[in-house]
Amino acid sequence: MNRTATVDDLLAIASPEQPALSPDGTRVVYALRTTDRDADRDRRSLWQVSTTGGEPERLTRGDADSTPVWSPDGSALAFLRAEDGPAQLWVLPASGGEARALTALPLGAGSPQWSPDGARIAFAAPVDSAALPGEGAETILTRRSAPTVADRLGYKIDGAGRLGTLVQQLHVVDVATGAVAVLTRGHAHASDPFWSPDGSLLAYSSAPDDDADLTLRIQVFVTSSTDANSAPVRVSAAAVQASAVGWSADGRHVLAAGRTDTEVGNAGLLLFPLAGGDPIDLTSALDRNVMPGGPGYPGGMPQHAADGALVFCLRENGSSHLWRIAEDGSAARALVDGAANVSGLSVAGTSAAIVRSTPDSFGEVVLVDLAEGTTTTLTASSDPGFDLIPAEERRFTISDGTVVTGWLRRDRNATGPLPLLLDVHGGPHNAWNGAADLVHPYHQVLASRGWAILTLNPRGSDGYGDAFFRAVAGGWGVNDANDFLEPIDALVA
Repeated sequence: MNRTATVDDLLAIASPEQPALSPDGTRVVYALRTTDRDADRDRRSLWQVSTTGGEPERLTRGDADSTPVWSPDGSALAFLRAEDGPAQLWVLPASGGEARALTALPLGAGSPQWSPDGARIAFAAPVDSAALPGEGAETILTRRSAPTVADRLGYKIDGAGRLGTLVQQLHVVDVATGAVAVLTRGHAHASDPFWSPDGSLLAYSSAPDDDADLTLRIQVFVTSSTDANSAPVRVSAAAVQASAVGWSADGRHVLAAGRTDTEVGNAGLLLFPLAGGDPIDLTSALDRNVMPGGPGYPGGMPQHAADGALVFCLRENGSSHLWRIAEDGSAARALVDGAANVSGLSVAGTSAAIVRSTPDSFGEVVLVDLAEGTTTTLTASSDPGFDLIPAEERRFTISDGTVVTGWLRRDRNATGPLPLLLDVHGGPHNAWNGAADLVHPYHQVLASRGWAILTLNPRGSDGYGDAFFRAVAGGWGVNDANDFLEPIDALVA
C-alpha cells in the first residue's frame, strides 16, 4: 500500500469486541465498535459470523449494544443496550426477530449471566441506598447530581464518576416475566455474579469490612439465587484479595482470580472449597498474572472446555495469552502466545472464540481449537487499508543487571536522529506490548510524521514474574527510574 496512517484512517477502523461463541460452536456473536467523529463517541452494534467462514451479518440496529451472552440452549442472546439512558438488559431470539427489553431499572443493569436452565439472568447493578419506597427514576437520577458527602475513600470509580449513595448489588431477573429481585444488601459493592452448576447459588466478591477502603481485602461469597433474605456465606479467608470468576465443574469450589494474601503481586487462579479448607492456587508454578479482563486490561473470564480443562488468560512479556490447565493444576500449556494479545474469551465444547491483535492487526475474531491450539481468523473488520508502522522489540540491560523490555516504533525509511516520545504506561502494574493498538492511535500518527515512540515495561510492569511486579512497592518512581533513563541513553548513543 505504501501509505501510512492519518487520523481519519484510524477513526474509520471498526473493531470487534466481546466475542460470544454459541453453545453448538457454529456461530460467534460480537460487538463491533466504530467511531462517530461528529458526535465524539463510540457506537456498538451486534454482529455474527459463522465458525466455518463467510461474511459477518449485522444482528442489531442499536448504536449502543454490547456484552452478548448466549442462553445455555442457544435459543436466545442476552445483551446490554443503552437507549436514551443507562444500559438495560435485552433478549434477542437466535432465530431472528425483534429484541425485547427485559429490564427498566432507573440506574441500569450490568453484564448478563444466564442461569444453567436458561430461566433467569443474574447481573450486578447500582442501587440508590438513599432511595425511599416508591421513589421514581427521575428522583433517583436527580439525586446523583446533588452534593456528595464522602466518608470513604472509594466515593468514586474510574468510568463511573461519583458514586454518592449508589451501591452495586446482585439482581436476578425472570426471563419470562421480567420480574427482578435484589439479592444483596448493605454498604459494600457486589461484583458480577456467577451461577453454580446446579443454579442454586451465586458466587461473587465484595469488600464489606468497615476499613475496606484502607486495605486490599476483597473476599469471596456465595448466596442463594432464590432467597433474597438469606445471608451470604464467605467461602474465602478474610485476608485475601480475590475476584470470583466462576465455579469448579463439580460445583464444590468457587473459582477466583487473585491472591491468598493482601500483598501486591501476581493474581493466581484459585479454587475456594465451599466446605471450608485451604484454597488451591492452580497457576502458582507459572509465576505470571492471570488476566480475567476488565476496563483498560485485556484477557477474559476463565471457562471450562468439554474435557474439563480450564481455559484462561495470563500475561507474558506484556501480552495477554490464552492458556489451558487441568483443574488439578497439571498440564498447563499456552494455546495462543508470542506477539498476540488476547482480549475477550468465550468457550464452547472444544473451541474458543477470542479477539486477537498482533503487530499486523488491530484485532479480529479468531476461533481456537482447544485440543490442537490451531487458530482460524473469522473477520477482517479492522483491516486498516494502510501500512502499519511496526514496533521493534528491544531489550535493555540496566546497570544493576535487570533486563527491561521495550518497543521502538519508527518509520523504517526514516534516516538520522529523530525526536523521541517516551510513553509511560499507567498502573504501575500494567504493560505495553508490540501489538497494533487502537487505544493509543497517536503512536501510528506520530511515527508517520517522523517521530520515534519508545514504550517500556519497567520494574512494576506485568508479565515478567512476581518479583518484577513487586519491585516498585514503596519506591515507585525511584526503583524504576533507571529503567527509563538508561534505555534513552542507549538509544541516543
